[in-house]
Amino acid sequence: MTGTQPRDATTSAWPVPLPRDVVAGEGPGFSLRARTAVTGDQTVVGILMNLVSARTDGEISLDSTATGPGISLAVTDADTPDSYRLIASAEGVEVTGSDAAGLFYGIQTLVQLIEQTDDGWRIPAVEITDAPRFAYRGVMLDVARHFFPVEVVLGVIDRAAQLKLNHLHLHLTDDQGWRIEIPSRPELTRFASGTAIGGDSGGFYTAEDYARIVAYAAARHMTVVPEIDLPGHTHAVGLAYPDIVEPPVLSEHIREVVEAYGSTIPLAGEPYEGIAVGFSSLRIGAPTTEAFVTDVVADLAAMTPGPYLHVGGDEALGTDPADYAAFVSLASRIVADAGKVPVMWHEAGAASDLHPGTVGQYWGFVSPTDGMDEKARGFVTRGGRVILSPADAVYLDMKDSADSELGLTWANGVTSVERAYAWEPASVLDGVAESDILGVEAALWTETVRTAADIDTLVFPRIAAAAEAAWSPATGEHPLRSWESFRERVGRLEGLWRALGIGFRRSPEIPWSGEGAS
Repeated sequence: MTGTQPRDATTSAWPVPLPRDVVAGEGPGFSLRARTAVTGDQTVVGILMNLVSARTDGEISLDSTATGPGISLAVTDADTPDSYRLIASAEGVEVTGSDAAGLFYGIQTLVQLIEQTDDGWRIPAVEITDAPRFAYRGVMLDVARHFFPVEVVLGVIDRAAQLKLNHLHLHLTDDQGWRIEIPSRPELTRFASGTAIGGDSGGFYTAEDYARIVAYAAARHMTVVPEIDLPGHTHAVGLAYPDIVEPPVLSEHIREVVEAYGSTIPLAGEPYEGIAVGFSSLRIGAPTTEAFVTDVVADLAAMTPGPYLHVGGDEALGTDPADYAAFVSLASRIVADAGKVPVMWHEAGAASDLHPGTVGQYWGFVSPTDGMDEKARGFVTRGGRVILSPADAVYLDMKDSADSELGLTWANGVTSVERAYAWEPASVLDGVAESDILGVEAALWTETVRTAADIDTLVFPRIAAAAEAAWSPATGEHPLRSWESFRERVGRLEGLWRALGIGFRRSPEIPWSGEGAS
């Protein structure tokens, strides 16, 4: 068991996500001066300077030309990716990463440790040795239901990276719109990108926009995972290529959703601005359909330096089951032929001919229902691994309180901050070993989300719970890996989050510090 030696009566001083090992030092720690020296590895100095300035209301400036005790940054070759060590004492602060990513995560911890005292700003005396539990620590942003400009996406990257998340999954296509330029298929953005839910304006990312997002993420050690959702969620495709999409399947379920949410009935050839799902499907088996998928995957793979390409596979209720199995198997091979690792939602795990090594993303409940766990195990059987996104824990678009104006409740009702925290990844899928879990991903679908402020309100503070599930030791393996410790530690982040302009919801479940509140 890893351990922590508390330095006072509370656990609020330690970071989120919880480090693997924290040992409190003796003495008052390191006092930051108005011009504090920073030396060593320069790759993260600019980011650290900005974070420290924001955290201290501009009172502290890091300066590589200053002398005296300060902050030392270094990278050493080590066997554990993304790991770091932080030592703070009266003589200074040393942050050493096993690699560039480890150093980056170390400075995120450093900034969280900064506290204001009667004598000024300081970093408590401490020694932290830290490394992630899972290699894949993700957040998904749905830009299809509502479109968000590049600057908003960059803000999501900054916020996620500060919590040591390292994958940004972009849900780029859905019934309501196609949001990514595909050079070989320009009709997609010409005819299928202009609208969004509720009649809001649509939009799309040019190849240059996408490259900017990818580069910005990479500078913060995040890998972009693009998703083209197939064969369902494809009504928008029909606006550009009507010959490869079936007519909408108007089931009783679709009509119930339309009635419940005041939505609209989907009509072939017309933009869809409602929130129903499961009515659309590609025309499986047609040569033109396979050519379309091959072109889209090839172009997107060429634009994406990361290893993963997500091709959806969820909620294909309008697709014949045999056709569905044939299609997801074909799509997985097309992705692999393009040089990427296929990722698909867990439904695809039932197909017997998936490309070996395809990654499955589980979106069922913490306690699986309707055989969803069996489908997820199908990926492991075929040599793949699983990303865990249990909807009733880490779907951030669920309401976090019954009176919230934002969010939905279909995933077992309201998802409180405590429920977002109180689950253990290794316990979700029987028969799936820890080594079979690639990681954890929180997801934000945007049926009710229209602005950057809406994103912050639904995401924070619950994304911190997902980050701790992805990074920190398993439940029971650390004395502070608990809800009581977590809520105290999150409460202490109020000042930092306010300083960074994060519009978090001040959940009554959290004992907020009050720092920075007007």
